[in-house]
Amino acid sequence: MIKVGDKIPAMKLMVATAEGPREADTTELLGQGKVVLFAVPGAFTPTCSAKHLPGFVKHAAEFKAKGVDRIVCMAVNDAFVMGAWGKDHKALDNVVMLADGSATFTKALGLELDLLARGMGVRSQRFALVAEDGVVTQLFVEEPGGFEVSRAEAVLESL
Repeated sequence: MIKVGDKIPAMKLMVATAEGPREADTTELLGQGKVVLFAVPGAFTPTCSAKHLPGFVKHAAEFKAKGVDRIVCMAVNDAFVMGAWGKDHKALDNVVMLADGSATFTKALGLELDLLARGMGVRSQRFALVAEDGVVTQLFVEEPGGFEVSRAEAVLESL
């Protein structure tokens, strides 16, 4: 599993934009400036939709005021789903919606979650991290079923 002091893995993924999906390089997206990346098990799932994404949207200005250049939300979903979810939550102006459709980035981070028995396949664990110029400075991984350390308010307090 990735840890504080590690460099963010470099790879190409897709991001959802108002104009549709576009390719993004994690080195550019997560490797420049101060970035908060938070990951959810799935777009449109209960806790993710009711609490996790809305918290980061609500507090986006406070993150910016604390020097955060970019807030990125990631899920093991395709870019079309991430785009629809971002639009549904009016997040696209404040949060980059990163699609890790095949869980390759999630696996590279060592933060995959096996939900095969629930019919959801391989997903991401719920987590948040802070990176500065591509190096992890803080990491918050939830216990299974938890929603405490990676919520927007907890990450904001840590900055």
